[in-house]
Amino acid sequence: MKTSINFKAVKSDSEIHNFRKKSFDYIRKDLTPKNEYWQEQKIADRIQKIETYCKEKSGRKLQKNAIPVREAVVVIKENTTMQDLHNLSKRLEEELKIKVFQIAIHKDEGHYDKDTNEWKPNYHAHLVADWQDLETGKTLKHQSFHYSKMQDITSECLGMERGISGSKARLEAIQFKIKKEEEYLKVLEERKNEIKKELSHEKFEELIIKEPDFLGFQRMKTEKTLANMEKLYRVQKSQLLKNKNDLETKTKQIAELSTKNERLKKEIQLSKSKNATLLTNASVFAVEKKKYLDSVLNTLEKAIKFERLKQPYLKIENEKQLIDKLSKISEKVSKDNNIPFSAFDETFKNSNHVAQLFTLLRFGNEQNKKTSIKENNQTEHKEPEKRRGLRR
Repeated sequence: MKTSINFKAVKSDSEIHNFRKKSFDYIRKDLTPKNEYWQEQKIADRIQKIETYCKEKSGRKLQKNAIPVREAVVVIKENTTMQDLHNLSKRLEEELKIKVFQIAIHKDEGHYDKDTNEWKPNYHAHLVADWQDLETGKTLKHQSFHYSKMQDITSECLGMERGISGSKARLEAIQFKIKKEEEYLKVLEERKNEIKKELSHEKFEELIIKEPDFLGFQRMKTEKTLANMEKLYRVQKSQLLKNKNDLETKTKQIAELSTKNERLKKEIQLSKSKNATLLTNASVFAVEKKKYLDSVLNTLEKAIKFERLKQPYLKIENEKQLIDKLSKISEKVSKDNNIPFSAFDETFKNSNHVAQLFTLLRFGNEQNKKTSIKENNQTEHKEPEKRRGLRR
């Protein structure tokens, strides 16, 4: 299964659509509970902060034609988790300075196959990002190779096949149309040959309707004969199309299963190789373990931020309430992202991590901006002092 990511200017109704703030006629409401949402800030608030920072940093207002906030639709798998998308967001910020502040996973969109009436889901995620260059205050400037890099990062983080480039996609689309036209011509040729065969067949005589005229001679009734021929043609055409559709469906299913089978073989082989390395190389094991626990901690931190954003005035009075709240959030994160609870146990062994998580729970998102876990454990966000001041 291929994935792709393509950022465009954010739409005015993005939050309404992404967070399902109203009902839409193109979604399956029974599947909407499977959607997942996360946000660090509202779009309007983010744009205001970007404009303020641009003025402070460059001394000029943000240009009218600038696109400071952009949105991407990312093709995902059915089992893609919020943690996977947080990891993707982290890589985009580290390597391309793109700062994702809203994520919505949609599993309630798709369509019914017109022939089989089978539901075809369209699994995807919306990533809304801050496109401001913190060094200049202006919007980020990316080259074509940066956009190619986005596709590579997305494919790697989501464990999916990389989508093809735009020029290749257009070429394949043209080739696909040509192939379809050739197939259609072939069908017409087959149909023509079948009609010829039927016309030369003995049964053709059965289609001819003859009735005696006023002199008693048998004469062919043109209208009734043509009606018989037309009926035969419709039956044959319907059967031909049915066989053609059945063949196409089976061929497609076989191709999809073959592709999936090959992908699973590669994943199994990769897992075996990685497991062998982890079991025999202590340093590699330590690096991979730290990377995974950092990812778990990052996901948990963002889940707490989102929870506090939804309940900004929540009062937590004592340590028991803190522990209960953290346990509930951890359970949800574990379930939604398929994270074993042993990973949280390992994370909570670090007293600094626990203290920082409690701080997030007590004071919410604003306090987090001052004492972020990321800022204590790594210096990946090299954000200028002025913008940090604005966040406070």
